[in-house]
Amino acid sequence: MKKNLLASYWSGIVENKKGESYTNILRYFFPEFITALILYTALSWIDSYWVAALKSTTTYATHGTLNTILHAVLKFADGLMIGAIIIGGQFFGAKKPQEVGRTFVETFWVMSTMGLIASAILFFGSYPILRFYNASSAMIACGVPLMRVRALGILFMFVYFAFIAFLRSIKNTKTPMIIFVFGGLVFLFFDYVLIFGKWGFPDLGQLGSAWATVLQYGSMLILAVVLVLFNSEYHKFNLNIFTYRPDLAAIKRLLSLSWPVVVDKSTMAIAYIWLGAMITRMGEYPAASFVVIKDLERALFLPAIAFAQVITFLASNDFGAKNTEGIKANIKKINLLASIFVLIILVVSIYYKELLIGLFDRKGTFTEFSAQAFPIISIFVFFDVLQIVLSGALRGVSDVKIVMWSRIAICVGFFAPVSYLIVKLPFGDNLLKFILIYGIFYLSNGLMSLIYVHRFRSGKWLKGEQEKV
Repeated sequence: MKKNLLASYWSGIVENKKGESYTNILRYFFPEFITALILYTALSWIDSYWVAALKSTTTYATHGTLNTILHAVLKFADGLMIGAIIIGGQFFGAKKPQEVGRTFVETFWVMSTMGLIASAILFFGSYPILRFYNASSAMIACGVPLMRVRALGILFMFVYFAFIAFLRSIKNTKTPMIIFVFGGLVFLFFDYVLIFGKWGFPDLGQLGSAWATVLQYGSMLILAVVLVLFNSEYHKFNLNIFTYRPDLAAIKRLLSLSWPVVVDKSTMAIAYIWLGAMITRMGEYPAASFVVIKDLERALFLPAIAFAQVITFLASNDFGAKNTEGIKANIKKINLLASIFVLIILVVSIYYKELLIGLFDRKGTFTEFSAQAFPIISIFVFFDVLQIVLSGALRGVSDVKIVMWSRIAICVGFFAPVSYLIVKLPFGDNLLKFILIYGIFYLSNGLMSLIYVHRFRSGKWLKGEQEKV
């Protein structure tokens, strides 16, 4: 007889014979956590801190707005990468190294093509994109040249992600961490010297931040090429990208599994853009508050993001090895660990909220507003933690369309119209509107979590459209 939800969850987290041990899960987690820290938070915080030193609210708001837009592009690339991790991980679990290598080669050329297209769209479409975002004329004048420079680094990022997909599919989380640390150091050096014109480098102000990102991803790509293609340990995978002959069936397979992941990740990124667009309508100071709270909450989500990467490749490997009990046990263990880590960061962030927000508000114009909103909004983050972990697990077992359709249905059918109606409510309390709109965003994530839980409880994830290895 099927156990009730709580009994099933409890047995999963205390049963050590099923799934990975907590020690192994944490061993995979910490390199991914450091990678996520660099990719999503640490560099962004330091960069924003230095941009804030320019003491312009318009510049800071533009910088944050641009990062939100480019985050959507990053999620597009991340979706393609996840598709490659799923396929490569399943082949690795089934002990088929040649197929793992072939998946990497296909991913390399697909990512290169997509990166070129994305770069062109951002470069030539920077003005209309910012106009759609309801940016002021001052923010557009500041943002267009920044976006065009950042577009140059997008191609490097896409191609680099192909290498990371390969490494994660074979359970190697340490090498991506090393590469991200190296790229982070490159970014910090050039970010500082180019923003402020130190040590003989030109004083480019905010534009220096954009050029630092280009140099960061360029250097990471070079290091990834060296560590992967010239490593004798990986010769068994036959990683011959320069003797590539297109295999339309393999490309179709990669895209058929990747496009739902791309759509679902892009949907969430666009939901953030929509959230920012609704808040920007309330003025420059609420817009700046959105930027700083978004950055603080990305720090909260770091454990969940890292654990989501872990559960994706673990589920993928176990799926290839036909270990369904291990998949379910790992989901429960990882959700418990993610919730504990997020809770710790949440408590610290709320306690030091004024100090953290003040780092990015040198003029003190929006600290009070942000500090009032942040603790209330943060209560709802656990809705997103469960959603992130479960969506990662569903991707790992190739049940990607349920994630895609759930996110589209809830974001389009619930979050977008309800948040728009809140903006149009006839009262002038911006703080209450701000909290309500943000709260609806997290409530939407809670609804997605309910769908994913039902999917696993019903067993339909084993009957859906799955990749065969």
